[in-house]
Amino acid sequence: MIVGYGRTSTLEQRAGLEAQLRDLEAARCEKIFQEQVSSIGKRSQLEAALDFIRDGDTLTVTKLDRLARSTQHLLEIADRVRTKGAHLHILNLGIDSGTATGKLLLTMIGAIGQFEREMMLERQREGIAKAKSEGKYKGRKPTAMAKSDEIVALKVQGIGASEIARRLGVGRASVYRVLDRAA
Repeated sequence: MIVGYGRTSTLEQRAGLEAQLRDLEAARCEKIFQEQVSSIGKRSQLEAALDFIRDGDTLTVTKLDRLARSTQHLLEIADRVRTKGAHLHILNLGIDSGTATGKLLLTMIGAIGQFEREMMLERQREGIAKAKSEGKYKGRKPTAMAKSDEIVALKVQGIGASEIARRLGVGRASVYRVLDRAA
């Protein structure tokens, strides 16, 4: 059986998910697991797909970055797929882990992808550091501190920190910080 998996990070990427589903259907996937969750979040549908596959199946994804967050993660997934007697197929790379060449390419592409991600993050950190040194980067404005008057007023009314946090859309720890500063 050909099993597909599609993922986007946010709800705003609906068109990206639709394109993945179209490509997975064109690849003759008989069952498709899909979700909209960041790569670092808990991906229940990926877990479901990995649990679902059986001996002789192929787990198909459109792109490598839709599947794994690092080389190590990719290799873990590939090992789980292999342990079940199944194969991994990445459409845009034409890689099928059912072949020796496919296994080699999968490992190499995963390493290159992780390298590129780390380089991008390094460039981002350098850019932020430069902007900070030039006084151009201030970071995001502290949400809870902007609502400190509201937090204190709700506390005076006898409302607990958890409820204050929920009502104002801030973290409970932030509520405690505001209240400590106000005391």
